[in-house]
Amino acid sequence: MSTPTANRVAGLSKQEAQARLKADGPNELASAKPQNLWMMARHVASEPMLILLIACATLYLILGDWHEALVLSGFVVAMLCISFYQEHKTERALEALRSMSNPKAIVIRDGQQTTIPSNQVVRGDYLIISEGDRVAADGVIMSSLNLSIDESLLTGESVPAAKESDPKLDYQTSAKAEVLGLVMHDEARRMNYVFSGSLVVQGKGTILVSQTGSNTIIGKIGQTLASVKEEPTQVQKETQKVVKLVAASSIALAILLALWYGYTRSDWLRGVLVGISFAMAMIPAELPIVLSIFLGIGAWRIAQKQVLTRRVSAIETLGAATVLCVDKTGTLTQNKMALAEITKNQESFDCANAQALPEVMHEVLEFAILASQSQGSEPMDQALQAAGQVLLKGTEHLHKDWSLIDEYPLSKELLAMSRAWEDNDQSLRHFIIASKGAPEAIADLCHIDAASTAQLMEQVNAMAARGLRVLAVAKAEYSTGIGEEKKLPALQHDFNFQLLGLIAFADPIRDDVPNAIEECRSAGIRVVMITGDYPVTAISIAKQCGISTDTGVLNGKQMLSLSDDDLTQQLQKINVYCRVMPEQKLRIVRLLMQSEEIVAMTGDGVNDAPALKAANIGIAMGKRGTDVARESAALVLLDDAFSAIVAAVRLGRRIFDNLRKTLSFIIAAHLPIVGLSFLPVMLGLPILLMPIHILILELIIDPSCSLAFEAEKEEDNIMQRAPRSIDASIFQPSILWRGFCQGTAMLLVEFGIYWFALQQKIPTDETRGITFITIVVSNLGFIFLNRSLDGNLRHSLTAPNTIIWWVCGVTIGIMSLLFSVPYLRHLFYFGNPNSLHLAISILIAILTLIIIGVIQQVFLRSRHTHSN
Repeated sequence: MSTPTANRVAGLSKQEAQARLKADGPNELASAKPQNLWMMARHVASEPMLILLIACATLYLILGDWHEALVLSGFVVAMLCISFYQEHKTERALEALRSMSNPKAIVIRDGQQTTIPSNQVVRGDYLIISEGDRVAADGVIMSSLNLSIDESLLTGESVPAAKESDPKLDYQTSAKAEVLGLVMHDEARRMNYVFSGSLVVQGKGTILVSQTGSNTIIGKIGQTLASVKEEPTQVQKETQKVVKLVAASSIALAILLALWYGYTRSDWLRGVLVGISFAMAMIPAELPIVLSIFLGIGAWRIAQKQVLTRRVSAIETLGAATVLCVDKTGTLTQNKMALAEITKNQESFDCANAQALPEVMHEVLEFAILASQSQGSEPMDQALQAAGQVLLKGTEHLHKDWSLIDEYPLSKELLAMSRAWEDNDQSLRHFIIASKGAPEAIADLCHIDAASTAQLMEQVNAMAARGLRVLAVAKAEYSTGIGEEKKLPALQHDFNFQLLGLIAFADPIRDDVPNAIEECRSAGIRVVMITGDYPVTAISIAKQCGISTDTGVLNGKQMLSLSDDDLTQQLQKINVYCRVMPEQKLRIVRLLMQSEEIVAMTGDGVNDAPALKAANIGIAMGKRGTDVARESAALVLLDDAFSAIVAAVRLGRRIFDNLRKTLSFIIAAHLPIVGLSFLPVMLGLPILLMPIHILILELIIDPSCSLAFEAEKEEDNIMQRAPRSIDASIFQPSILWRGFCQGTAMLLVEFGIYWFALQQKIPTDETRGITFITIVVSNLGFIFLNRSLDGNLRHSLTAPNTIIWWVCGVTIGIMSLLFSVPYLRHLFYFGNPNSLHLAISILIAILTLIIIGVIQQVFLRSRHTHSN
C-alpha cells in the first residue's frame, strides 16, 4: 500500500530514529511505579475493617479462645486475599491504556516502508495507516485517500470523522503538545490530525508523527488517570474511629472491673477471669464480620443483576448517589448507526416502527446501498446493508449480480461519493451511478436551483434537529455504444445526476434507558449527560431519554472560559454537556463532588477513564467498554443494560438500610450482656455470665446480624426516598438510640429477674439458667424488632426471611439440649432450674418485647408523620 506522500519521502534514517527513541523513550505509556510486596501489604493492612479483625483475633488469642481466634483469623486471610486482588486489578488501568496501540506499525525509514513494533515509532516518522489499523501515535496528515477514523474512544462521537491533509499546515507549530490539545476542541482543525488509539475505518493515509508515548492525547489521559487518588469511604472512616473507641474503652473498663473485683473480694485470679469475660462481652466482633459479609454478599447479589463489583467499597456508597453522570455514546445509546428514516419529496418512512417499505421509497434505499461499500467497518454503510436485507428482501432492488466498475471517493472539495456499476446487459455499455453524501453536495451534483436547494436544506435541518445524521441520495445513468471504449468520465460532475431523496441515521437509545432514568428521578437522583458529540445530537438523545434540557446546554468551548466557581453554578442547573473533552469530564465530576454531591459516573471509552476513577462510583460498560474504562471503574455492567444501574442503586440502598438495622440489633443485644457482666460485680452479687456463656450468645448474635439481616428485602419505599445525606452514617444517633433503648429496657427486665431470683433464695446456678434463657429470648426478639426501619410490627412478624426462622429453630434446639441434658447443664453452670420458673421468665421476656415493639411503632410513625 502506498499514498502520494509515501512515494516521495525518504523518512528518517535508522540512526536518526534510534537517537530520537533514546531521547524520547519508547512510544508507550509510562507505568506507575511498581509496588513491591511490602508496599502492597502496608496499604492493605491499613484498612480499618482489617485492623479491627486482627485486633479482635489477637485479643481472643490472648484470652485463650482459640476457636474464636481461628474464625476471625480466617476472615483476616480472606480479606487480605481480596484486597491484594483488588489492588492488583487497580494497578492494571495504565497497562490497559498501553495496550490500546497495535503491536506493529508501518513507517518509512531510509526511503523504504518498514514494519516495526509500535513502541519504536518516534517523532518525525512517516506512519502509514489503512483500514482496520489502530493509530500508533498523534500526528499530522500529510496525504490521504478517503480517510475516515473512529475517534469515539477519545471524543465520544459515534460517527467516524472524515480526515484530510492540508498543504498549508505548519508542521513545526502543529506538532506541539499544547496545540494538539486545543485541536481536540476545534472541529475544523481536527480534520487534519490523527490521534493515538483511534481506529481507521476507511481509506488510507500517511501521517507525520508529532507526539509519542505520554505526550499523546491518550498519554495525557493516562497521566491524569495515574494522578487520581481514591478517597476512603464513609464506612471506612467511621470504622476507623469505632476501632479506636471500642478498643480503648473495652480494655480500660475490663482492667477497671478486674481491679475492682480483686480489691473488693480479695480474689485476684477470679478478678482476671471477670475482666476477660467483660472484655469478651464488650468487644463487638460482629461489626467487622457484618461489614465484610454484607459487602461480600452484596457484590454477589449485584452480580446476579449482571453488575461486576471491582471495588467492594463502592457498594456502600452506591445507594447514596445523588448525581448520575452518563456518557451518551455506548451508555445511553447502542454505539452503532441504524437507518432511522427515508424521505422522498415530502413523504417520510420511519424505519424503526413501520413494517413494510413503501414502493416509492425502494429506489432511494436501493441507490443508497449501491453507493456504499458492501464490506468494511464504516458504520453508515453497515447500517444500509443491514437495512437492505430487511426492507428490500425479496425485491428486485438488491443487485448481487452487478459488477462494480469504478468509484469516486469523498473529498474535501466535494463531500459526496459515487460508485459506478455495470448491469451486465451485453447489448449496451450501460452504467448505473449511485451517489450519496452531504445534502448540499448532492444538490450541487444534481444542479438543482437555489429555491429547491433551500427547500431541501430546510427539510434536512428539521431532521438534524432531531439528532439524525442526514445524507442525500442521487442516481445517474451512462451509456456507450457497443463498439466504443468502455470508459467513464473523470469527475462526478460530468454525470447527469437526479436527486432521489434523503436517508437519515441515528445511534438508537437503549430500550431500557427511559424507564431507568424515570426511576432515578423518582429516587431523587439527578441524571446528567456528558458527551463529546454535537449539541443537536445531544439534545435530541436527552429528550428521547427523558433528561431535561429546559435549562440549556453547555459545550466544551464555553467551559474553557468559565472559572471553577462559575462552572459550579452552571452544574447546579444544566443537565446536558456536549463537545466535552476528557479533562473536562474529570473537572465536572470533581466540582460536583466538591459541591457535596455523591457522584456515579458511567462510561465506556478511554475518554471516560479519569472521571470513572475519580467519581464516588465509577460504572463502566462491560461489552462495549474499553479495558481502560473497565479497569478504572468500581462497577462494570456485564450486559451494558442501563437498567442494571438502577437495580444496583436499589441494592446499595438496601445494603445500607440493613446495615443500620444490624447496628441497632448489635447494640440492643450487647447492652444486656455488658450490663449483666458489669452490674453483679459492682454490686457485690454472684457472677452471672462467664466466657462460655458469652460464646453461646455470640453463636446466636453472629449469624443473626450477618446473615439474617443481610437477607432482609428492601423497604417498600426504598426508591421513592431522596438519597441519604453525604454525612449520613450507619452510626446515626437515631439508630444508636433505638438499639440503646431496646437493650436498656431488656437489661432492666433481665437484671430484675436475676435480682428477684436471688432474693427468693434460688440457687445461683439455677438463677443463672433462668436469666440466661431470658437473654436468649431477648436476642431473638431483637431480630424481629429491628427488621423494619419504621417499626412496622406486621412486617417484622410476617415478611418472609427463611434465615431468621432457621436461626430461631436452631437456637431453640440448642437451648433445649442445654437444659435437658444434665451433663450440658453442669458444663454451662445452669443447675436444674424449675420448668415453671423458666416459663415465667420466657413469658416476661416476650411480653416486654411486645411492649417495646408497640411503643417503638407508635413513636416512629408519629415522628414520620411529623417530619412530613
